[in-house]
Amino acid sequence: MKRTPPCILLIDDNEHGLLAHQTLLRQQGYEVAIASSGEDGLAQFAKQSFDVVVTDYRMPDLNGSEVIAQIRSLNKEVPIVMLSGYVEKIGLTEEQIGADIVLAKGPEEDRDLMRAVGRLVKKKPQSEQPRTRKARRRRAGI
Repeated sequence: MKRTPPCILLIDDNEHGLLAHQTLLRQQGYEVAIASSGEDGLAQFAKQSFDVVVTDYRMPDLNGSEVIAQIRSLNKEVPIVMLSGYVEKIGLTEEQIGADIVLAKGPEEDRDLMRAVGRLVKKKPQSEQPRTRKARRRRAGI
């Protein structure tokens, strides 16, 4: 059985940061989908299965904690990374916003993001992560 690369959903209204993170993750072999708003990210999440979601906190339509809450209502198990420039300013924590990992934007964000995504993807072997809901149900014998 051919293994597909892990699929990451990036949600950020900052186009430069979004494209930079997309490039970085693709260079590491990940399949990457991007969304420039919380609403767009939720629409994509509803249509496709992702191995990890990475979202910004401060966005104009829905903030990151609202996006996370809606994603959790659809799938409680998907790992989520919150990446924000406001982590220290307003004290964002995993418990407060429901993310698995909260990372601060800054000089180490690329390295920290790669480590976080790598760690979360390793939680489940790829052979156990079918891409569609139908495939997941079939695999589970439902």
